[in-house]
Amino acid sequence: MEASKPNYLLPIISKMYCSSSQVVLVVRQRPQAVGGGGFVVTDCSQKVVFQVDGCGILGKKGELILRDGDNILLIRQLKGGLVQALNIYKKWKGYYDYEGLEKSVFSIKEPNKNACFPTNNPVRISIEPKVNGQVKDWNFEIKGHFPDKNCSIVDSLGNIIAQVGVKEEIERVMTRKDLYHVVVQPGIDQAFVFGIIAVLDYIYHESTWC
Repeated sequence: MEASKPNYLLPIISKMYCSSSQVVLVVRQRPQAVGGGGFVVTDCSQKVVFQVDGCGILGKKGELILRDGDNILLIRQLKGGLVQALNIYKKWKGYYDYEGLEKSVFSIKEPNKNACFPTNNPVRISIEPKVNGQVKDWNFEIKGHFPDKNCSIVDSLGNIIAQVGVKEEIERVMTRKDLYHVVVQPGIDQAFVFGIIAVLDYIYHESTWC
């Protein structure tokens, strides 16, 4: 049975990034010559909606910034030394600048391929603070394969909240997936979605990684 579509407003960063209708946004990665430069997100009229800066611009590995003109999110890979090396997951955290203070809004668990007991579990995302009555210890996960630009962000009930894809006519002329689109469902926080995509981009050594 197909999961029902979500019918809610999900302002994880802010309700100003939620739309009452489905939104299709386009991601254009910066050229490889700009090592770790990041990517730009535009709408159907080619207006820049978000920009993600990677380590080539920030000068720090494992750190990303999502902007809409102003900084929205600071995303960091947590450094855990030996504990992280042994853990089956690596962890990222997204922080929202709230009245000059860094407020943790989500965390991402990336399966650690270098751990003693590596896992094939998907990348999973948790909202912070946790929701009362939450059954699972995660709220969203990635289904599909991001490097192929064929994946979805799915909630814990199996509903797709955002989908990454490449139009067929573009795919035929491109060997790399430097230009792709993201379909965000109504009521879903677009800044949150692109914070997740920024981490996926880094994990798979794409435009934000250096």
